[in-house]
Amino acid sequence: MDAFEFMNVVGLVAFAMVGSLKAADADLDLFGVTVLGILTALGGGTMRDVLVGRTPASLQSVGEMSVAFVGVGLAVVLTRAIPDRLRDHPSVLLPDAVGLAAFAATGALVGSQAGLSPYGVVILATLTAVGGGSLADLLLTRVPVVLREDFYATPALFGGVVFWLLLRLDVTGDTAALVCAGLVFSVRVLALRYDWELPRV
Repeated sequence: MDAFEFMNVVGLVAFAMVGSLKAADADLDLFGVTVLGILTALGGGTMRDVLVGRTPASLQSVGEMSVAFVGVGLAVVLTRAIPDRLRDHPSVLLPDAVGLAAFAATGALVGSQAGLSPYGVVILATLTAVGGGSLADLLLTRVPVVLREDFYATPALFGGVVFWLLLRLDVTGDTAALVCAGLVFSVRVLALRYDWELPRV
């Protein structure tokens, strides 16, 4: 399993859990929980693939959908063990940080393999990381978290920039992706821990 495959599986499970837990927090039924979990898991990757002109990976085999269902199942189990509101519970925040990191790395990898400009690589890393969660927030009729929390998309931007810089230094794509993911996860967790935010207008 190469870096892309590993990060993709991690991201799918993590974001499927996050989307499902958000849906449970909004008191949706089992179908709604499943739909939101799948959308959160597959949304960013689908946008990524469409932008580079290829058929979304989720439509080419049953693999990605199956992995996402695993994340939904884990979330359903967790809802039985976690009381009250889930949105700010570590069971949501930590998988969300993991998914953000993993998908930023896959987006950067796909962007570099597609021959995108440095700007394109960074944008694709960010969009892959935040796309699915933004779609889920819209279905829940709330402003996407990426527009409310400055240090949600910002770590993905940082990760995309560092990924590109490492490639310029002749670091392999797999190594650059792992560093990207580690950086995104670390910055996101630190932002949660210390309530970092950018200046408001």
